[in-house]
Amino acid sequence: MAKYTVVTMPGDGIGEVVLPEAVRVLDAVGFDAEYVHADIGWQFWVTQGNPLPDRTVELLRRHKLGLFGAITSKPKGQAKQELAPELRDKGHEYFSPIVAMRQLFNLDVCIRPCRSFPGNPLNFVRQKAGGGYDEPTVDAVVFRQNTEGLYCGVEWTDPPQVVRNALGMHPKWKPFADVPSADLAMSVRLFTRNACRRIVRAAFEYAKKHGYKSVTICEKPNVLRETSGMMEDVAREVKADYPNIEHWSTNIDAQMMWLTKNPEDYGVLVAGNMFGDIISDAFAGLVGGLGFACSGNIGDEVAVFEPTHGSAPKYAELDPPIVNPIAMILSAAMLLDHVGATKMAVRVRDAVAAVVREGKVRTYDMLRLPGGAKAIGQGAATTTQMTDEIISKLG
Repeated sequence: MAKYTVVTMPGDGIGEVVLPEAVRVLDAVGFDAEYVHADIGWQFWVTQGNPLPDRTVELLRRHKLGLFGAITSKPKGQAKQELAPELRDKGHEYFSPIVAMRQLFNLDVCIRPCRSFPGNPLNFVRQKAGGGYDEPTVDAVVFRQNTEGLYCGVEWTDPPQVVRNALGMHPKWKPFADVPSADLAMSVRLFTRNACRRIVRAAFEYAKKHGYKSVTICEKPNVLRETSGMMEDVAREVKADYPNIEHWSTNIDAQMMWLTKNPEDYGVLVAGNMFGDIISDAFAGLVGGLGFACSGNIGDEVAVFEPTHGSAPKYAELDPPIVNPIAMILSAAMLLDHVGATKMAVRVRDAVAAVVREGKVRTYDMLRLPGGAKAIGQGAATTTQMTDEIISKLG
């Protein structure tokens, strides 16, 4: 009997392409696991009115460990239009299944490593003052609070009167008091002290374990005084338990500028849900883009690992497939770390590093080619060829 059972959720588009490649790597490295398929994504919204079916929730509750591919999410109006006719006007409301999963299992700690691989032609470079170019080593790890903030789902278009009455108690509501409800849309940014404490402490613990010199809180406390201010207050409290790790603070807008000037200065960063999403994608752009961007969603009991790229449906039907599987494979390596199979995780990352450094096998994005069937004829490796090459380097 396998030591672990992993719930595999390919989802939509290229999720169905890259997830099996990660499983191939896990098998090749000797991970003792059984894989159980689970349904998630757009087709289950369209046909069942629920993109995260109860049967999938039950599998995650039972097995505690998941690999997730990608989903397609569409705006509210389009989601309603695509719902099967027999399900319309029956109270179904689309909500992102991965966000719902995070909230349901309190997967509140999201870890997004953004590390450059030597030899990657997509790595960030900058011009030296005296001529020539410099390629700094980027090794940033973003801790994103995963269940609150602007992604919490507390929002309205045409808010009810009771909401307007409550907001009317705030002096800043006055300019909106006479706006008709039908012309109002609002989203609530909610932070709780306990969730802030969990994500900040997780970040400091990670920095301590892995030898990072600093933890940077990346928020906007000069404007979002209450929510960002709470994160900053908690960080100062937690910092006291880690005297050997520096506590830095940056505003999200300034950080977006600084990361393209001196990305090597940053180690572990912490942010709320929206800013964490932004800053992790920005750092990913310095290390090769979303084809290299992995992540883990960690709760007390359940953990789900996923690439941070989208479903890219225009590439999903290409035969042979051309998308880069590395982000999904690196997410599988994070799963190995999570269960304590550290040596296997190191072997996987070393194999990826060897392939990138050698440069003989590169997917279309690594060659800076337009995506599409013609990319293979221009020298791009297929998805399968990239995985084969990584497996060959496992040793």
